[in-house]
Amino acid sequence: MGKQALQTLNGIDTDALRHTMHDVSRDPSKGLMKLDVATSWTNGPRCETSVTAFEIGGQTLDRNFTIPIDEPRELLGTDTAPNAQEVLMAAVNACMVAGYVAGCSLKGIELESLHIETHGELDLRGFLGIEKDVAPGYEEIHQTVRIKGNGTAEQFREVHETVKASSPNYFNMTHPVTMHSELIVEQLVVE
Repeated sequence: MGKQALQTLNGIDTDALRHTMHDVSRDPSKGLMKLDVATSWTNGPRCETSVTAFEIGGQTLDRNFTIPIDEPRELLGTDTAPNAQEVLMAAVNACMVAGYVAGCSLKGIELESLHIETHGELDLRGFLGIEKDVAPGYEEIHQTVRIKGNGTAEQFREVHETVKASSPNYFNMTHPVTMHSELIVEQLVVE
């Protein structure tokens, strides 16, 4: 007997996805993820973030990625990489793309295209500490999702609502998240 062909749709192995969903449903500890990144300053406003590992279901998996971040020249950078706000929006979009692709694939919908545009406006007076009453972050973010495939409008609406309800990064942007920040001051050694 030969190997059974993989059930793939939109680049997703739907059998593997269903298997993962079943395993996590039976044993929630298999779905617990721990993510760590480390960011180091390089020069000016430039920095690099290293992704070296993540943990899922108690198993640590090696990763090896570097994410450069810079600012445009107008904000004293060298314009060699996206800035932190662009990376933030890209991370939200990418997380949601994964949800749309998985959701459509599980419903048997073949995608032709998927495009997410996210827009936000910041007032630098808050970031620069010029005006204490001006928020340093976004008051609101606008997003447009353009999706095309062989699904019905109702099926796409269902997937859209599911993605908004289950995307970790959409959740993180739409709900307050407790963040603890510890400062360690290392003394400069003068010889």
